[in-house]
Amino acid sequence: MTDINIGINKENRSEISEGLKRLLADSYTLYLQTHNFHWNVTGLQFRELHLMFEEQYQELATAVDDIAERIRTLDVPAPATYKEFAKLTSIEEVEGVPSSAQMVKLLTKGHEQVIRTARKVLKVAQEAGDESSASLVSDRMRTHEKTAWMLRATQA
Repeated sequence: MTDINIGINKENRSEISEGLKRLLADSYTLYLQTHNFHWNVTGLQFRELHLMFEEQYQELATAVDDIAERIRTLDVPAPATYKEFAKLTSIEEVEGVPSSAQMVKLLTKGHEQVIRTARKVLKVAQEAGDESSASLVSDRMRTHEKTAWMLRATQA
């Protein structure tokens, strides 16, 4: 890291960045999973799910960029390879093509995992007085909570 003075010490920037890296890895893994399901969904709800998954992966594409840029703002390199993401993510990779109902369940589980990851980094950012990271993470939590709710609603 280079010397920067944004009111957050080096140790706190490093700790926040580690949490953001995990959030980035979870978000990117969920992005890939959502895009996969968008391409491969079939069944009676095809059109509805195909379009919903498209909205979700597009939103996640923007999110991963925002998270990576926040990591860079803290003067830490952002992870950017499958290998790094695989080490950092808490979301399990899916083998094969699940049914549309299973896709919805897996994505719901993925969004809930991202929320749990976000809660951990939110606490660290708040304790360090990093309102910018806290705001970003809080916004991500709200988006994932709403998306998980919408996914759960399709299973009713």
